[in-house]
Parts: sequence; structure tokens; C-alpha cells
Amino acid sequence: MIRKVLIANRGEIAVRIIAACKDLGLRTVAIYSEADRRGAHVRFADEHVCVGPARASASYLDIPSVISAALITKADAIHPGYGFLSENPEFAEACGQAGLKFIGPKPGVMRKMGLKLQARQAMAEAGIPILRGSAGVMHGDADASAVAQEIGYPVLIKASAGGGGRGMRIVREPKELAELLRQASQEAEASFGNGDVYLEKLVDRPRHIEFQFIADEHGAVRVLGERECSIQRRHQKLIEESPSPAIKEALRQEMSERVATAMTAVGYTNAGTVEFLMDEAGKLYFIEANARIQVEHPVTEAVTGVDLVKSQIRVAAGERLEDILPINTGLRGHAIECRINAEHPETFRPSPGTVTAFMPPSGIGIRVETALFAGAEVPPYYDSLVAKVIAYGQDRREAIARMQRALSMFVIEGIQTSIPFHQRILAHDEFLAGLIDTGFLTRL
Repeated sequence: MIRKVLIANRGEIAVRIIAACKDLGLRTVAIYSEADRRGAHVRFADEHVCVGPARASASYLDIPSVISAALITKADAIHPGYGFLSENPEFAEACGQAGLKFIGPKPGVMRKMGLKLQARQAMAEAGIPILRGSAGVMHGDADASAVAQEIGYPVLIKASAGGGGRGMRIVREPKELAELLRQASQEAEASFGNGDVYLEKLVDRPRHIEFQFIADEHGAVRVLGERECSIQRRHQKLIEESPSPAIKEALRQEMSERVATAMTAVGYTNAGTVEFLMDEAGKLYFIEANARIQVEHPVTEAVTGVDLVKSQIRVAAGERLEDILPINTGLRGHAIECRINAEHPETFRPSPGTVTAFMPPSGIGIRVETALFAGAEVPPYYDSLVAKVIAYGQDRREAIARMQRALSMFVIEGIQTSIPFHQRILAHDEFLAGLIDTGFLTRL
């Protein structure tokens, strides 16, 4: 049984997990770095343990310190949230060796999903469409040049491990290949400790679509529709919505069945997503799988009525999906999420500091996920995400109107935020018409 959960994370996702645990009657343990001593997740947890200095590598990423905190507080399970150790198979193994339940997939599955080439192969074997690309990692300029010529320019260099746009470069002409290959490999090595890269055919002006699923430990898989994540800056998502304006019900059903089949084949358990690019002809191609809860999970919760974090915990406790999820998890209405970052809305430079005034929006159809409060410190050491605003409406038009209202009533002072930038996007004619792709912001 799970009675106490340690949250191996910080900020808004840690607060979100604490809320789910409270709903389930579970006790919680927060870990924190010295920079987060006054953090909201520390305040709301039943117990808290400092795991190191401000630097993430010496605190939130320090596996022995996190495991020790769980053992000292007699936690039964660890929820990793997203980022940090959430997709680290060594961490999941360490949890098991310490007698702790890792709330996520098994380490072997995580390894397969975390290495994009292995994930591509697994998806292709399960009948998921994949883009043309290299069969393995690149071994020098000559190898890369031969593959690029075979699949045709433009091509995309991608890191085999990790994500978030790091280790990724677009190559439009042969003369660019060698230098961009070197840059991508160096960035991948610095970001993930693995410089392996591979090539994939570039899709111009694609939409980014992902399918949310959850699988129990008894072989059942449920797919909970899709999310549109095409509004991105440098491959970092800024606005997500569900359902996608580009997905018809027939395609939704077809891809949901394929995703369920693929996840059953790889033996996946707990929550995850499968991500696709949609070309201008409306065809979907697999790009990667994420073996964790996603930042944008609230939009799926809004349109399905499913609490994904609670479901994660219940699955980890051995419960069956048939007892966790409602019979009908079809999509109802429309939801949009804006990621609010502590950064200048024009230059996008980070804006750490002290929040001097804070009043989140409210009203019908609005949900705010945050760890901010008046007097909170936004440290410079971590991701700049400080809040998520989720707007729900009967249709996309109403969801957008409610989001516009919410952003206009969101007060955060003392730091700069991306709210004005989001307001520009939401007022754009192409966005309002649903005519978006991953290059939308270059035309804003």
C-alpha cells in the first residue's frame, strides 16, 4: 500500500502532486534545495527535507540524497513529476532497490522510450507511422552525408537521448551538414551526457500533436485523446490545447487504437504521451514518447474529467484502470493552457527576483497551477515556468475568450512575465482560426 509519497520535484508540479495526494488521503514529503527553503511545496507538504544547495545537480538531481530523504521519512513511493529525474531509469532502479515504489514506468521501458532511435523502432513495429530517417546514430560526416542524400534535404539532426529542442538542428543544404552535426552533438553531450545524434526527414510547417495515455499494471491501456502543442519557441511549448483543431474523430480513434497497441507491446505502465508531427496533408508521424506526466496534462483533465496525477498514484498502487477511470472518457468541450514564464515578454531573458504582488485570475472555466505567492522568490537556477493558466469552455471560441479574460486579470509584480506575449498570440487572426504550426511564432 502507498501511504506516504515523496515528491522529487519543486514548484507548481510539486504543489499539484501534493494536492492529488491530499485528495487520496496520503501524507506527503517535499524535498527542497537551499534556494527553495520558503517554497510553496515546502509549506504545503506534511514533511520536508533539504537535499542540498541551490544547484540542481547537487540537490534535485542528486539520486542518493533524494533516496535518503525518502528512507528517512519512511515514504512508500516517489513521484518524480516532470523534468529533473522523471525520465531517469537509474533513478527508477534506485527506488526499487530501496524498496520504494516509483510512480512511473519500469526502468527498461523508460530506457527504450528515452532513446529516440529505439522508440522509433518500437513504434514502427507496432504499426505507428514514422518519418524517414537514419537506422542508427551518425558516425561521422560521411555517414551523415550519405543518409541525408538518401532521405533528401532538408533534414533534421536530433539527439538520441533527451529532448526539449537541445541537440537539434535543421540542415537545408549539404554544405551546412558537417558544422551543424558537430554543434548538435556537442549540445547533446553537454545537456544529456550523450552526444549521439541521428537524422530524420524535416517536415516543413508541421503541427505538433500528442496523445495522452495511461496504462495499469494488469495490461490495460486507455488513450485520453490528443493535445495540440504547435505554439512553440525554439522547440519549447508555450500554449497547448485539447482537442486539436486539426484532428477529426475518425483519425482520433485510429491513432488512439494504434497508440494503445504500441504501449501494450512495449509493456508500458503508468501515464505517458506519444508525440507526432502532422504534415500539411494531415498525416501523423511519430517523433518521440515521454515516459512521465507532461506540463500540459491539465488540458486533458479539463476535457475528460480524469485526474491524471491521482490516476498515476492509484495505478502505482496496483489498481485497475476499470476501477480508476470513468467508463466514458470522451472529450467534452475545449481547454487551452498558457505557460507563464518569468522572463521578459519581448527579449525572453529570464527574470528572477521577488514577487511583490500576486493575484491569480479566477471565475468560471479558469484553473491556475502555480507555486507563486506575494513574497515568493523566483530563483535563477531552475526552469523559468512559474504558473500555468488553463481555460475551459464549451468550444474553442469560449475557451480562448476565457483565457483572454484570465490573462488580463492576472497580477504578478516584482518580476517580468510572458503574459503580454501570450496576449499577442491569443489576439492573432491565424491563432483564432486554428491555422497554426510549429513555425507560427516566426510569423507573429
